[in-house]
Amino acid sequence: MKTSPYYQPHPYAPSSFDSLPADAPALPVVVVGAGPVGMAVALGLAQRGIRVTVLEAATQVSFGSRAICISRHTLEVADRLGVGEHLSDLVLPWQGGRSFYRDAEVLHFLMKHDEHDVRGPMVNVSQSEFEQVMADALEAHPLVTLHWGAAVTGLTQQDDEATVTVDTCDGPRTLRARWVVAADGGRSAVRELVGVGLQGTSYEGRYVIADIHWVSELPAERMVWFDPPSNPGSTVIMHRQPSDIWRIDYQLDPSEDAEVETREERIRARIASHLAWLGDDRPWTLEWHGFYKAHALALDSFVHDRVLFAGDAAHLVPIFGVRGLNSGMEDAETLTWMLSAVLSAGADRSLLQTYSAERHDAWRQNVANAGKSTLIMTPGSHGHRTTRDALLALATVRPEFSHLINPRQSSATHARRSALTVATTEALTTGLLPGDPVEDRRVVLADGKESSLGELRGTGFAVLGVELDPVSVEAASRLRDALASAFAPEDATMALVCREPATAAYVTVVDDGDGAVAAAWGAQPGDVLVVRPDGLLLARGRVDELAGLPQRVLAGGGVVESEAGPADAVVAVPADEARRESAWLALSDGINAVPSDDREGFLARLALLLADGVSTDDFAQAVTTAASVR
Repeated sequence: MKTSPYYQPHPYAPSSFDSLPADAPALPVVVVGAGPVGMAVALGLAQRGIRVTVLEAATQVSFGSRAICISRHTLEVADRLGVGEHLSDLVLPWQGGRSFYRDAEVLHFLMKHDEHDVRGPMVNVSQSEFEQVMADALEAHPLVTLHWGAAVTGLTQQDDEATVTVDTCDGPRTLRARWVVAADGGRSAVRELVGVGLQGTSYEGRYVIADIHWVSELPAERMVWFDPPSNPGSTVIMHRQPSDIWRIDYQLDPSEDAEVETREERIRARIASHLAWLGDDRPWTLEWHGFYKAHALALDSFVHDRVLFAGDAAHLVPIFGVRGLNSGMEDAETLTWMLSAVLSAGADRSLLQTYSAERHDAWRQNVANAGKSTLIMTPGSHGHRTTRDALLALATVRPEFSHLINPRQSSATHARRSALTVATTEALTTGLLPGDPVEDRRVVLADGKESSLGELRGTGFAVLGVELDPVSVEAASRLRDALASAFAPEDATMALVCREPATAAYVTVVDDGDGAVAAAWGAQPGDVLVVRPDGLLLARGRVDELAGLPQRVLAGGGVVESEAGPADAVVAVPADEARRESAWLALSDGINAVPSDDREGFLARLALLLADGVSTDDFAQAVTTAASVR
């Protein structure tokens, strides 16, 4: 009998270890949870010379595909953690997707991908395999101790440390740590022990998720069917994974009993119905299944004395747009360099409050986009359901409405509102703004060697100068040295971007003969850009104005003003698309606001008011189009 290629995690023996003696120094960091976020924190700290103890209640990595979509930015993080090359051997790249209303295609989208990009926009791999790659790296690192079968059951905090009680195969044990990182997922035990809870919105839509082994020629792209005959009135999503594994998500109708519908026989029947509708009768096997509800929840603060929260332990985002794991990896990278600065470089503890404020603001950015995707995928009110169905019907004949169905796939969040960011150029509003993610890109060096921005800047700070004069080059070198000295053991690198480059003995020079690199940043001759270890732009301006930057960061920078600052979107939305989106959301809210017996009257009044602002012919054509689709 042929063995399924479905990934089976490697089991570990439960760990045996002693309590930390009362007279021993506290451990630097204890990480609770060996999921992607917790392991990323542990790897990042260990790379910086900090000993880390990881506690995981299970005795293996997670089982099942779970978060399968890994973004370009997360792949960059994986490279900086040293696991990117191994991960790249496992993944299946993809660039876009298609959405269907019944059997009519209403959207074909492609994610941004330019010739200078080092990586594709998205890859698929099961979370289980992703975690195993990271677990192997942790097991091999001399500064990491990974305890399996170690469930945290108690936590108390003192002024300068926290005490963790751990249930092990040999009985309870206690560990003391200067800092505890809670990365133990959406059902966080640490969150409960600290006595804090998530706040926000939970959506009504419920999804069954399943992995099947199925040989098919369907492409590697995100496919969504709204109201297909195989799931009338609801939605089916399909994603291809490596080794002919397919992820299928389908929405349950509000009237359906989740307990009944999550039984294996019902899952098999519904998947069989969809595959039969697709016209494919080849055999398949059910490998794993789960259940999901969409949430947009977060802690008010991600820092509670000596306990630092990250990933799903700190916040939950709706599944649509694949932001959960990807935003958690951003949390991990930001927390890692800031916590390292506090532990190793003497940075003020307020820098950790800056971590909290930045990443809470990033959660708000994710929810703003994922919330719109959720209103399309699983509208939770009559108004949003009515407008969603209207958009789908209109998109079959008016493709300009299809962008509203776009899943708004995950992209790196920004920290524009962070008090750490510095813009010395007056009225800086265009190009790469302080707080924006600095995308990796292919570059050519002055000696003709091909490289990438990520390779040049390494894992620490980077100082990038555009067309600098000799005096500014020397000043930029001093800034680089100051960053390396202030944040040791954090690395700091420097590179010059020049239209007419000349090789230099002590600094890397990028050949920007066509001006493409400077143009991508919106940079002018004389500009200096400073990049943080997590890939965000820390500062942009003239080098003589940035001399105090290391001290500013070490001091914590202040407080993020989440409600102010530049616009959220890193990529500008065309005006007509923004107008349609505003109209869709306003109309949905309007329908919800009126009594149920006045909805038809409300829509009639609204149509007459709008007709007063357009020509008679345009209004008549709109009436005809609206009446012709259902």
